[in-house]
Amino acid sequence: MNDKAKRALLARIQHRIRVSRLNVRSGIEIDRSTYIARSAMIQIDTDGCVLGGRVLVSGGVTISDGVIIAPYGGIIEIGANAYVGPYCVLYGHGGLAIGRNTMIGAHTIILPANHGLTRVDRPMNSQGLTKKGIAIGEDVWIGAGCKILDGVHIGNGTVIGAGAVVTRDIDAYSIAFGVPAKVAGRRHGFPMANVSEQTADTLPPGMLLEGGPSQLL
Repeated sequence: MNDKAKRALLARIQHRIRVSRLNVRSGIEIDRSTYIARSAMIQIDTDGCVLGGRVLVSGGVTISDGVIIAPYGGIIEIGANAYVGPYCVLYGHGGLAIGRNTMIGAHTIILPANHGLTRVDRPMNSQGLTKKGIAIGEDVWIGAGCKILDGVHIGNGTVIGAGAVVTRDIDAYSIAFGVPAKVAGRRHGFPMANVSEQTADTLPPGMLLEGGPSQLL
């Protein structure tokens, strides 16, 4: 065995040990075939607080350099063969589900929570959070630097352009971009009349449960 092959074997062994150690932690379930970069972090305990939550990662997923995954008491589920690009931040407050074969570009932030702001006699950081959850379907491509905000459902096969801020639902097989993101077209001439019907059928399993992603399991 040459030096290159030895280094590759050692890297595989070290990665398996890393995944095994993560799986020992309460609330974390990661398939052994998942790749997690050494600099990526899964934070069940966040900002000095023990907030709990669950992180469920299926097989064949790639979690790249510098990614932060923090459930904040909610559930984050990542479907098989998904890709999470460098320096993405995935929060889970109200629940986050990412479907199979979805690609998420670098520096994207997905935030299933929002600060209360209705009262002006109290600081916003003391008004609590709303937590509706986020559901991202299968085979979705989210470009680099996007922001996905609470309460959003993105249907299967959708493309979100780089830098977009998604504040409302995007139907299946749409192409959307901008701030806020707006639908600019459909993939492969997908019929407009069928889009809304398809969205409900193509969300990840569990996303149609009453209460949304927070009741995924």
